[in-house]
Amino acid sequence: MQPLLDSLGRPLLDLRVSVTDRCNFRCTYCMPRNIFGKDFPFLEKEMIMSFEEIDRIVKIFVALGVRKVRLTGGEPLLRRNLPNLISMLSMMEIEIALTTNGVLLPRYAPALSAAGLDRVTVSLDAIDEATFASITDSGHTVAAVMAGIEAAESVGLGPIKINTVVKRNTNENEIFDLVTRFSNRDVAVRFIEYMDVGSTNGWKMDEVVPAREIREIIGAREPLTPENKNEVAKMYSLDDGGKVGIISSVTEPFCSNCSRARISADGRLYPCLFSSKGLDLLSLMRSGVSDSDLQGVIENFWSNRDDRYSENRSHHNSNRHRIEMSYIGG
Repeated sequence: MQPLLDSLGRPLLDLRVSVTDRCNFRCTYCMPRNIFGKDFPFLEKEMIMSFEEIDRIVKIFVALGVRKVRLTGGEPLLRRNLPNLISMLSMMEIEIALTTNGVLLPRYAPALSAAGLDRVTVSLDAIDEATFASITDSGHTVAAVMAGIEAAESVGLGPIKINTVVKRNTNENEIFDLVTRFSNRDVAVRFIEYMDVGSTNGWKMDEVVPAREIREIIGAREPLTPENKNEVAKMYSLDDGGKVGIISSVTEPFCSNCSRARISADGRLYPCLFSSKGLDLLSLMRSGVSDSDLQGVIENFWSNRDDRYSENRSHHNSNRHRIEMSYIGG
């Protein structure tokens, strides 16, 4: 079938589904504790999509051409009985991936793999324990994340990707250590420019370590060979066979190639990571709308999509409301 195109000719190929807005980390660039404290109004259970509702909506997106579904959060492994959802989704001809901070993987990796999960991406912003603690503000350790990565490797949830958000004067000195830590394994480390997602992380442009500088830091000690792949992350090969990726949504935007739709845990469809509002699919489902009518609503929504926030960043009002990353999924 021909892919569904938006108003700029971008196909709908990838779907990210948040299964919870809760997380056991309080990363300063995503869920700073002064905002997401013990009194923060997280979603109530009845406001969150059931597994049956997620399965239904994913089937419609698959009918529209989606071939890859990534489960996100918050921290998706906080969602009870998550392998049951993966078992349901595995009945479709799609790739199923999951993004996690990794600390619960030793407990759940075997069940996730048995249920049909294909691979995981693990967030890890530092190898140094003190730096990691400062960023995540969680009480968890690098050792716990590494144990999670090893648990995922042991049950075949790879090739594993490591996502590292790089922030000026915070962890740019960790870049090469992360590269060398994983260079002899089937693991790709991907460095992500610090982004202005949401409205609570106090983002400033001068705290962004640009892709150019990240390449220079690595390239000064290890030659980087570009790979010709049309992916969000610009991928590079290392001489020892390792892989490095750079995701540069701030200084080298890739809006023209974005094929992702996102659904929040409460069933709202967002066309962009930097969206300010979403389409309420959950209320439509619970009102009794048919699958064909729901598919028509989604087709119309995507066909009219014209989001290209990163390409137009300098033209946006800095006070513009944006959905938080923990709510929409990274």
